[in-house]
Amino acid sequence: MWWAILVSAVIGYAIGSLQFGLIIGRITRGVDIREYGSGVTGATNVIRTSGAGAGIATIILDIGKGVVPVAIGIAIGHAAGLGHDDRAWAAAAAGFAAVTGHVWPVWFGFRGGKAVATGFGAALLMNPLAAIALIPVAAAIVASVRIMSVMSIAMPPVMAATYVVLAVMGVSPPAYAVYAVATAALIVYKHRPNIERLLAGTEPRIGKGGEKRADAPNAGRKSVGTR
Repeated sequence: MWWAILVSAVIGYAIGSLQFGLIIGRITRGVDIREYGSGVTGATNVIRTSGAGAGIATIILDIGKGVVPVAIGIAIGHAAGLGHDDRAWAAAAAGFAAVTGHVWPVWFGFRGGKAVATGFGAALLMNPLAAIALIPVAAAIVASVRIMSVMSIAMPPVMAATYVVLAVMGVSPPAYAVYAVATAALIVYKHRPNIERLLAGTEPRIGKGGEKRADAPNAGRKSVGTR
């Protein structure tokens, strides 16, 4: 069992380390999006720097980056002859490793994003019905406040609570609940600057806040704008 978990985690981390937002930013605008806005590689920052189309592409790819490792973890568990709950641990390890890879990517100097889409992608394959049922809630939050980080901070704990309840009820493996709780904790931790700006009333709304960062080269440059 342990070798299956370890191999799944290594593969998950390698896949999670792929930074599609950074790649898309370079292709569409020729910029390193980590030098703009929030300084991370997630879809929200891609929207600020490269436009809505690039942001949607990033969301889709980042979700897939969570789905694929979980599928691989399950497949490895099958190959190892593991039972359902033990396969779930391999899948959970792959999913959380993908989230970790997105946050601290080995391929890109350990400077990544906040893993909201990747974390959702992993949870989506673990329990599609539970994950899909939460999408309208997330959409309602975004539509009402027009600040993406509010949804990004609120939904992972909600999903974690959902998966814990499902595990207690025996509907979903305990491993998936552990994954959801660990992922929610990491995502909220990575959103500490957003929480501070929300409390101060300075958090930018969707599409805003794409200015060059003060700690980036040529910091006096204006926002790259969006299409």
